[in-house]
Amino acid sequence: MPLGKRKHSTGEICQPVISVPEVEGHAMATAEHIKSLIRSHCDNDRERFFAIALQVAAHEAKQGHAAAAHDIRDLVDKARATPRKVIPFNREFSDLILAATPSFRIADIVLADEKRQRIDRVIREYRKQDKLRKHGLSNRRKILLAGPPGTGKTMTASVLAGELKLPLYTILMDKLVTKFMGETSAKLRQIFDIIRAQRGVYLFDEFDAIGAERGRGNDVGEMRRVLNTFLQLIEQDDSDGLIVAATNNAAILDQALFRRFDDILYYGLPSPDEVQSLIANRLGNFKPKQISSRELTKASKGLSHAEIGQACDDAIKSAILADSKSVTATSLKNMLQERRSAYGQTNSTLRA
Repeated sequence: MPLGKRKHSTGEICQPVISVPEVEGHAMATAEHIKSLIRSHCDNDRERFFAIALQVAAHEAKQGHAAAAHDIRDLVDKARATPRKVIPFNREFSDLILAATPSFRIADIVLADEKRQRIDRVIREYRKQDKLRKHGLSNRRKILLAGPPGTGKTMTASVLAGELKLPLYTILMDKLVTKFMGETSAKLRQIFDIIRAQRGVYLFDEFDAIGAERGRGNDVGEMRRVLNTFLQLIEQDDSDGLIVAATNNAAILDQALFRRFDDILYYGLPSPDEVQSLIANRLGNFKPKQISSRELTKASKGLSHAEIGQACDDAIKSAILADSKSVTATSLKNMLQERRSAYGQTNSTLRA
């Protein structure tokens, strides 16, 4: 099935990565398949490349070339099982952009059903972006995540990368601003050039470092220019990756930012049901046989997802050192209480 033409993000002339031998007078693939394979390779679109390769396999099967079809499918399966290689950045950006290959899936994150559905919608639209383009529509690819620390924002970016089999590139905004004061706008433009050339999930962590509302009493002219630059760059961006911005304080963001994002997800502290799921998932085989849900909810009140996870890890370590196969309810409650105390949450109403 022919695929539409796409812009090449780099302008480079790519050489074909496969040869097409003749079998019994029939070409191994149609000309359109070959052209589409080359386009997807030049665009570094791994999933599209695999999809077209499977179309070639189906074409060969119809031609009666069962062995060739089987070999193609086997090659695709092996390639998909191999993690995507992360292209390292040069020294200039290595301390500003952290590269990773997450393996998380949406089932790994504990969130309310409504938020999970919205994350799944981003994933589904990305996978079906060609279908949307045929109707003049584009997929959601600029996402703002807002909420207190430890509530799942970074994990969401990792899930998006894991589900879409894309590398995760984290832009450390605080280092960008601190280290390159006076040159931040130029560095931002270079980062967006990277986004355009290299497909991935790009997470602008601690986004309020540059996204604070213009005109605030403590801002400076340089930061207003940086924010204006970001507004222009994200408005003009037409790359194929996902841009995710995470902030702990949406209230201070400039209002002009919100309309630049395709979707905005607000995160909060876990609900009682989420607390139960989070603890069960984190403890796994170390989960105690009997434990009061009400007591756990009370002990976890005011804690974030990350803090509850850390308390569970502490309880597991305690069990391992005691040569026990499961944590005790008392140990788990004590670890949760320690976390509340460590974060100044003895008074459970502080973050309720």
